[in-house]
Amino acid sequence: MATQEPSTTGTTAQLTADALDSALEPLAAALGDRLLTPSAAGFAETATLFVGGPARTPAAVARVRTADEVATALAVARQTGLPLAVRSGGHHQARHGLVDGGLVLDLRLMDGVDIDAAAGVGHAGGGVLAGAYTAAAGAHGLATGFGDTATVGVGGITLGGGIGYLSRHDGLTVDNLLGAEVVLADGRVVEVNADAHPDLYWALRGGGGNFGVVTRLDLRLRELGTVTGGMMMWTPAPATLATVLRTFAEGPDEFAGMVNVMVAPPVPMIPAELHGTPIIMALLCHSGTAAQADEVLAPLRALGTILDSVQEIPYPAMFEGAGGPPPGGMGDARTGFLGQGAWSPDEAWAADVIETVAGAGGPAAVNIRAMGGAIGRVDPAATAFAHRDPAFMVTVGKFASAVEALPAASEWVTAKADALGFSGRGYVNFMGTATEQDVRNAYPEATLARLREAKRTYDPGNLFASNHNVTP
Repeated sequence: MATQEPSTTGTTAQLTADALDSALEPLAAALGDRLLTPSAAGFAETATLFVGGPARTPAAVARVRTADEVATALAVARQTGLPLAVRSGGHHQARHGLVDGGLVLDLRLMDGVDIDAAAGVGHAGGGVLAGAYTAAAGAHGLATGFGDTATVGVGGITLGGGIGYLSRHDGLTVDNLLGAEVVLADGRVVEVNADAHPDLYWALRGGGGNFGVVTRLDLRLRELGTVTGGMMMWTPAPATLATVLRTFAEGPDEFAGMVNVMVAPPVPMIPAELHGTPIIMALLCHSGTAAQADEVLAPLRALGTILDSVQEIPYPAMFEGAGGPPPGGMGDARTGFLGQGAWSPDEAWAADVIETVAGAGGPAAVNIRAMGGAIGRVDPAATAFAHRDPAFMVTVGKFASAVEALPAASEWVTAKADALGFSGRGYVNFMGTATEQDVRNAYPEATLARLREAKRTYDPGNLFASNHNVTP
């Protein structure tokens, strides 16, 4: 990724090896072999994210299990000036989960899930992954909507917004966050909900990791057993893409998903003659039976698919085989929004999208996600995710074969985002860079002012800076 590197003020460059060991002693005593330094077995895995880029080697990785251990780690960071990063799933395109020469809190051992079916609430540890939570809830015929990838961290996707298969029906994940346990910068462990620290509760729902370490999330569940979902694929044509997008925009709240215009990879499910050429691929989900979904799916099937795996399945099956790319892949991406309400792009825009991918000169994709429905019925001021009116969220991305190729990929995606007309407002979970302008694109002026007020209250020293940073 072409990212803005986190500040390294007060890093290990100013600490001798002996001084660093001494500074880390409280953590070493608390964590034992769960405190990993670069020479330790297992360090490389903890210091590798799903998105690759310029080398970032932490001074240490703390694999915490409890809120008290998190508080101990934060005390070490405060006292030493070591830059801090918090890692859950490790999927963010701006690589917030790593910081060079600093301390990484790896939350993945905080992986407990407790489904309270009677209360309709799911409790997830700060390191729980979306696939694991979805499977646990699915065993009770229940679900909370996240994204579309099993290995994404529930904490990260929730704090940024969370758009996925259930969002048009149930709202974004932030709309279903009922409460949280949060370790603040000063080490206090607080319960946060609509009644306790309501300003922080508001800020957590879209404001990212700026305000504390979320060690438990309390999430609304709804009844959901069988859905009708899977993949459809078509050869690229502007009329086809425009029809697919119109079908999403005009569909019922129960129907959601995303469309990728991408260079076809060499996989068996795609005919060999299409490998390396643009295709249109939709991952879709209707929260109902096949009979209930037939009407909305009919226009898509009438286009003549080259692949149609859509069928009635348990909702957790939507996440099976959706683990995402292997760790370390590189590239850059830009995200933005298009249209309002039930608007959908015309064939001219669809043709530009197809040409963008066809002319990329290598692996590239344009990802288009339908919004609307319940997303748009939430007051923009109700959460820190304020972009409630768009019809579609659009991301353009290009892969890079090496670090040296990242600047060219970044230049390409910036130009294409401008050309396709969706630069400007952005979504923090899909931003490949983390500049001050990116923060302003993510948060309207009134939202950003309110976030800064929360930052001054809960993290005045900006300990939590490895994110789309809202400065105090």
